[in-house]
Amino acid sequence: MKQKLDAVDETSIGALFCARSKGLVVRSSFATLTPRLRLGTDIMTAETDIKSAHAKMQATTVWTLVLGFAADPLARWSWPAPDQYLTSMPQFVEACGGRAFEHGTAYVTGGGHAAALWLPPGVQQNEVALDAIMAHSLRPEISEDMAQLRLGMTEHHPPEPHWYLPLIATDPNWVGQGLGTLLMKHALRRCDSEGTAAYLESSNPENIPFYQRHGFKVIGEIQHGNSPRLTPMLRTAH
Repeated sequence: MKQKLDAVDETSIGALFCARSKGLVVRSSFATLTPRLRLGTDIMTAETDIKSAHAKMQATTVWTLVLGFAADPLARWSWPAPDQYLTSMPQFVEACGGRAFEHGTAYVTGGGHAAALWLPPGVQQNEVALDAIMAHSLRPEISEDMAQLRLGMTEHHPPEPHWYLPLIATDPNWVGQGLGTLLMKHALRRCDSEGTAAYLESSNPENIPFYQRHGFKVIGEIQHGNSPRLTPMLRTAH
């Protein structure tokens, strides 16, 4: 899932709700900079500073993602009240993408202003935790629609080994500075070097062009009842 990606370049990427195996699971995607990124040289400097978030950075990274998804269509359909969102979303981020921290694939840039959680091939979300969050936080009237979204997500995940981007977002105060692009390029270089595909689900239609510019192609559409639309997207290694 994703928020607004860099004025179409940065983001809450779109893969908010994750489903990588059968069953119901929610899911779907930092350099140290001083002031706001300016142009050219500053952006390239930031790119070289992108790093893996260590354990002590996990909490602040999670909150960057929570801020980034605050206006995401799927996130706010799931938790429309501010208190619901602020309570459930941090738990969701941890369950959906938290294992990226264990594998060194939680990438941060911009002094903590943007983050992307990538799950390596074979690494799954914490589905038990995701199921629990859904069971205890969703309104009853959307439970069935969410269940169908989950099933649709499971069906669209590529069968071959792939990198999965459940979450990518930029602090709204830093959108438009190119941070989403830096994070995406950083991760995709690894995908290409390994010859491995990358997959995500965009939870915000406005972000689809961003992903397309990075080589992702729409491979379907997932929607049920009153739910927002999820757009699964796949990128083959270049």
